Amino acid sequence: MKPSLFKAWIAAARPQTLTVAVAPVLLGAALAAEVTALRMSLVLAALVGAICIQIGTNLFNDYADFKKGADGEDRLGPARACASGWLNPAHVLRAVWVTFFIAVLAGLYLAMAGGWPIVLIGVASLACGLAYTGGPWPLAYVGIADLFVFVFFGLVAVGGTYFVLTGSLSSTAIFGGAILGCLATAVLAVNNLRDRKGDKQAGKQTLAVRYGEAFARNQFALLITAPALLVVFVAMFVPGAGMGWLAPLALAPWLVQLTRDAFRLDGMELNDLLKKTAVTELAFAILLSAGIVLT
Repeated sequence: MKPSLFKAWIAAARPQTLTVAVAPVLLGAALAAEVTALRMSLVLAALVGAICIQIGTNLFNDYADFKKGADGEDRLGPARACASGWLNPAHVLRAVWVTFFIAVLAGLYLAMAGGWPIVLIGVASLACGLAYTGGPWPLAYVGIADLFVFVFFGLVAVGGTYFVLTGSLSSTAIFGGAILGCLATAVLAVNNLRDRKGDKQAGKQTLAVRYGEAFARNQFALLITAPALLVVFVAMFVPGAGMGWLAPLALAPWLVQLTRDAFRLDGMELNDLLKKTAVTELAFAILLSAGIVLT
């Protein structure tokens, strides 16, 4: 059944993925609060910019995959708006430019505080958003999207938020970025595991297509458990970190369950695991941020 126009736009924006945009800003702000008084207007601008880049990327993926014929009737994931005929592709592309324009406005405000490094981060983030499924060598089609997700939704997002709020970088911001980068990449890994057969037919050379099902399942297991090991390392060995970094270990049983699910579920069953993984990143960021701020 065709959804209402409003629900079609919500589906195209993929709100379940927005946790990967919110979590790094939250953690970056928590780390910055340790060393300076926060300017909430900058935090809000960073949040708006991150969410708009994520929504714009999602919309462009919907449009570009439709144009490439990658979203067929045998798709296992949630229905795509363009491929399902819910939205006019031209309107979706127009919405991409609107959301990216809002992101640019937020970025300009951040750049007034953070200077040229923020401009570079913003330009690179927008470029990767478009290059994910667009352009002559789309990242998602050549097997390097995982690296870019780790860098931009982890290291750059946390580090950039920290930098614009403090004017500097720290080892804790880098480790925090690596932690959330792993979890954001785990979301992509589930997606690629689920879609590996359809992606292969569409010529989409994800890591799951290149190296197979077993690799994809082990990749997810590594990405979902590495953050728990990293918080222990940071708490014990990174100067100035403290025991608050151990707060996310409360999620350890949940991480074990997600790992088990990754080895026993397949096909459409992985849609639930994808949602749980996205929520886990946000929960991890909230617990880590609380541990940092309150200890």
